[in-house]
Amino acid sequence: MRRRIGDRDVGFEITGEGPPLLLLHAFPFDRRLWRAATERLAASFRVVAIDARGFGESTPPAPFSIADLADEAVALLDALGIPMAVVAGVSMGGYAALALADRHPARLAALALIDTRSVADSPEGRRARDQGIALLHSGGAAGYVASIPDKLLPPHAPPEVRSSALALAAAQPPEAIAYALAAMRDRPDRTAELRAIACPTLVMVGSDDTVTPPAESRALAAAIPDARLIEVPGFGHLLPIEAPAEVAAALTQFLDENL
Repeated sequence: MRRRIGDRDVGFEITGEGPPLLLLHAFPFDRRLWRAATERLAASFRVVAIDARGFGESTPPAPFSIADLADEAVALLDALGIPMAVVAGVSMGGYAALALADRHPARLAALALIDTRSVADSPEGRRARDQGIALLHSGGAAGYVASIPDKLLPPHAPPEVRSSALALAAAQPPEAIAYALAAMRDRPDRTAELRAIACPTLVMVGSDDTVTPPAESRALAAAIPDARLIEVPGFGHLLPIEAPAEVAAALTQFLDENL
């Protein structure tokens, strides 16, 4: 469904009943990345899955910052009358979740950071983002999208997971993908802010994640007071689509113990 907020349409869906749980998706996908996990989470939570700007049903594509994603998620919570929520973000969604924790800490009942990091892009990472943007602008969207499964999934990911990831990425406007690359390239380092996170926090990572390796998640969890770290063996960078049952079970247990 969509809701008009400000000058744009925000795509989202709500399922289940219980404590509110806001889900923020990875790049370059939309809220459907969470769908298999949502089917399980909805047994215990009121799940709100939102599309990032320009992705899914959120239109139109337009330049944005990672902080904009956080502010727009809070604007949707306002529109839905939700004063506080658990916020779970994967990869780019994790960047937005960290921005939300800094900009709107009173809105967080708990936080889950999945396959993500707090540090800014390295110079090499920034160059890779720029190369992706140039390829998208030159009309190479199909080639860029086709490379996504190899970039984000481990070699042993099942064919159905790879095809699902490719189909979700291919459904997104190339302009939105380019704007997201720029937003991730320009995001600030939030490591110094981690010690201020006061809500219950879960950090999850796939043991075979090569994009944000487990060592980075260990450092992330160590920097957040009383955070819990879970490494999921045998999976890569997109846990909600690779291991939805494991993600849902870990989130449910953590939140049952901490809310």
